[in-house]
Amino acid sequence: MTVEHPVQKAIPAATLVIFREGDAGDTPVQLLMVRRADTMVFAAGAAVFPGGRVDADDQYLAKIFAPALEPDDGAARIAAIRETLEETGLAVGIAHQSNAATLAEARKAILKGTDFSEIVQAHGWVLHPDQLIPFARWRPAHLHERIFDTRFYIAHDHQGTSEVTVDTSENSHAFWTSAQAMIDRADSDEGHIIYPTRRNLERLAQFASFAEARDHALAHDVRIITPYFEERYGERHLCIESGLGYPVTSEPVRSIKRG
Repeated sequence: MTVEHPVQKAIPAATLVIFREGDAGDTPVQLLMVRRADTMVFAAGAAVFPGGRVDADDQYLAKIFAPALEPDDGAARIAAIRETLEETGLAVGIAHQSNAATLAEARKAILKGTDFSEIVQAHGWVLHPDQLIPFARWRPAHLHERIFDTRFYIAHDHQGTSEVTVDTSENSHAFWTSAQAMIDRADSDEGHIIYPTRRNLERLAQFASFAEARDHALAHDVRIITPYFEERYGERHLCIESGLGYPVTSEPVRSIKRG
């Protein structure tokens, strides 16, 4: 089914799904999520992946560290790297010799509004947006809300950092979880996830390793996903197109958690 995309100008955003795997491989692959603060206008109290808006400074850095990429894609990858550091303290996609104190200082500077490019230059960092693999792109069509054009990426926590600290201005805490465990928590009302997050968790739950997820992502085209309403099985469903790697492509409206 061809879906008409919203005519409103969408706000570019980026989200990063970070994988962590145990040495023995005997536990489910873990993903890093944050719980949004109850005071947030969008998705208050929901578990989401780190991410946020793309800004002009991200575009500037993309010209330096991702000149071969399509400009909007490159800027989104930089934004995902920056937002992950800001929200969780993890330096994914950053080559550095910094200790924990230096990373904390850099993170504090981001939170105060210092341009990421200034921080990168001050510490002599090299950014590696190529470590982020395109996974999905969602652009819902809300009639009365801001529209975000969000690019999802996946990456591995190669540094093996399991300790994360949350940015309390937007989130209440950060945690590692398997995709299926998060779905189960939501089903038992122990957690809250919105429609795009649930669809992506269902897709991510198919993989036992980052390598599997990476190969799957590379085998599927990333096309804009705009959910649409359709009558199915006698009731109204919110649906997405098939053929994009998602095992579940519709959900009854009555069961959807709102943002």
